[in-house]
Amino acid sequence: MTIYDHAHALVKAIRASSEYKNFKNVQEKLQKDSGAKRMLADLRKTQWNLQKQKLSGLEIAPEQEEQLSRLLEVINLNLVVKEYLEAEYRFSIVLTDIQKIIGEAMQDIISPELWDQEEDNKKQNLSEKD
Repeated sequence: MTIYDHAHALVKAIRASSEYKNFKNVQEKLQKDSGAKRMLADLRKTQWNLQKQKLSGLEIAPEQEEQLSRLLEVINLNLVVKEYLEAEYRFSIVLTDIQKIIGEAMQDIISPELWDQEEDNKKQNLSEKD
């Protein structure tokens, strides 16, 4: 069996998982509910804008945090969006765990000096932006 066969087997196992199946089912529910889709899109847009602002080094205004909190409260009342976010979270944990397992298995071929250099470059790029 080649490495590619194993990769395809992993995909098959992921698609057979309860987390994947549940996420797909909830995605289909979300697609049928235009109000829920719009609500989720608003949440993602707000989160993305706040994240960009933080990464740019700009301070988040209390009003912006309050707006996000209100949006999250409203979303928690919408069962379709709430169920979607919960299923998305559970599925993302599966993917993160798989990525972690693969990463840990590859540690013996990744030179720590390369990672240190990459971190130094990231820090330098961030300090140059300031």
